[in-house]
Amino acid sequence: MLQKLIEACLALVLVISFFAYSVNWLLFGIQRIEGQDKITEVSSADNKYTVTAYLNSSGATTGWSVLGTLTDNETGKNKNIYWQYDCSEADIYWIDETTVSINDVELNVLKDTYDYRKQ
Repeated sequence: MLQKLIEACLALVLVISFFAYSVNWLLFGIQRIEGQDKITEVSSADNKYTVTAYLNSSGATTGWSVLGTLTDNETGKNKNIYWQYDCSEADIYWIDETTVSINDVELNVLKDTYDYRKQ
């Protein structure tokens, strides 16, 4: 009896965890966002990384958003590192080989992301 109760509780925890992860990915993850109109692109001094900024629109009733995508030029892998709503420009400059500033937000490209909804 106790064994079945423990198994049921574990199954419930797994289902709730999966649901929470799915909702977070669907509603709040920036990795699923695709860039629309490229507005600028800036490479690091050593040319290892490139940040590309895109201007995105979600429709007539919302403002513009800027998506910043990092490309590792050695592997070709991309990941979204910056998402800002109610913004239509991207001022990008590299501080050093792994730190970039996008609209005055400093990011370590190896570990940081910026999502305006989580600030």
